[in-house]
Amino acid sequence: MSKPILHHTSQEDPPAASETRQSNLPTADGRPADVEMARVLHTKPVRMALDGSGAAIAHWKHEPLHDVVEPMTDHVIMAYNGSVQRMERRSGRSVAIGTFRPGVIIIIPEGSSSRWDIPKPVDVVQLYLPHTMLRRVADEANAAISTNLLERTAHPDPITSRLLLSAADVLESNDTLDRLFRHQLTDLLATRLLAAHTGSPATIQPAMGGLSPKVLLRAIERLRSDSDADVSLAALASDAGLSRFHFCRAFKESTGLSPHAWLRQHRLEQAMNMLRDTDESVVSVAAALGYASQTAFAAAFRKLTGETPSEWRRRTR
Repeated sequence: MSKPILHHTSQEDPPAASETRQSNLPTADGRPADVEMARVLHTKPVRMALDGSGAAIAHWKHEPLHDVVEPMTDHVIMAYNGSVQRMERRSGRSVAIGTFRPGVIIIIPEGSSSRWDIPKPVDVVQLYLPHTMLRRVADEANAAISTNLLERTAHPDPITSRLLLSAADVLESNDTLDRLFRHQLTDLLATRLLAAHTGSPATIQPAMGGLSPKVLLRAIERLRSDSDADVSLAALASDAGLSRFHFCRAFKESTGLSPHAWLRQHRLEQAMNMLRDTDESVVSVAAALGYASQTAFAAAFRKLTGETPSEWRRRTR
């Protein structure tokens, strides 16, 4: 049985964003991808993270599928994480037979429809990408090319597959960290799709040089803020006077880390200082650093250090 849906809605979300996406009424162009997937799969995702920008990442575990996926208003990109199996996809008179295995991806371009026959249960992570976001990334990367994605069925692409599957493991139940990670990952995946899965693949030139010392200091001050300051990728990039695409590249050039990795490292250092130098409980430390629960904090801490917070505290004291 699937777990209840978990919406990690960012602070940027307009008030009605979730309600709009969850409408069961199709528009002239189709339904939102998460709504259509819930309809055809007859279940709820194990986890779903939805941003106010309209993009979403969902982890599904569902039973065999023999049905038609109707047109959707988003591009849908899937990375498979289950046992090897053959499957069939029919679009009009076209029939594609492929093999689901780790390292392959599926792309359903917005507005397309196809019948799927998948004989075994499926474990898959999906990205729902509005075309406006794909166009924005192309513009920011100065890639003046077609943004029409190709239909792909069990297509080998271990890079995209690995990036997308990482989304199911990295979310830490920390709103600030998770939101920043999703924004970075979505932009990175969009860049990869433009480079490898359009009719005229892009050659995206790498950005040269890092941030100026003044701009870097301002970005770090925002990331370090303990207030409710917006540390979304959009806000950081706007502060620096750069696009999201170029800000991420310049920040990593300057620090050796992506904004998300830098903030995660900073939060880990804060946690270590509190555990070593104060008598605050682990629950209090977790809450102070923005984690939804002690369990989520302990899992994130152990992933980075190999120890639970309590074990680390006992050892260092």
